[in-house]
Amino acid sequence: MQEHKIKTTKAVVISKGSSKSIKVAVDYVYRHPKYGKTLKRQTRLAVHDEQNAAGVGDVVEVTGCRPYSKTKRWRLVRIITKAAPV
Repeated sequence: MQEHKIKTTKAVVISKGSSKSIKVAVDYVYRHPKYGKTLKRQTRLAVHDEQNAAGVGDVVEVTGCRPYSKTKRWRLVRIITKAAPV
C-alpha cells in the first residue's frame, strides 16, 4: 500500500479576508534557466483558518486538504510566530 505524503509549508499571512479565511504568501528562490540569475518569487494561497486565530504578519504552517471553496485548498495547521503588535 502506498503512503501519501501530505504537503506542508511555512508561509506569512498577508491578508485576512472574510471569516475563517486568510491569504498567505510562500516565498521561494529559483535560478533563471538561461541567464542563471537568482530570482525571488511568491505564491499566494487561500487558506482555511477554522479558529480565526492568525493575523497579518504571522508566520504559519499550512497543509494541503480537501477543497473548502472555489479557491481554498489549504488549511492552517499551526501558528509558528505571532507578528509584533503595531
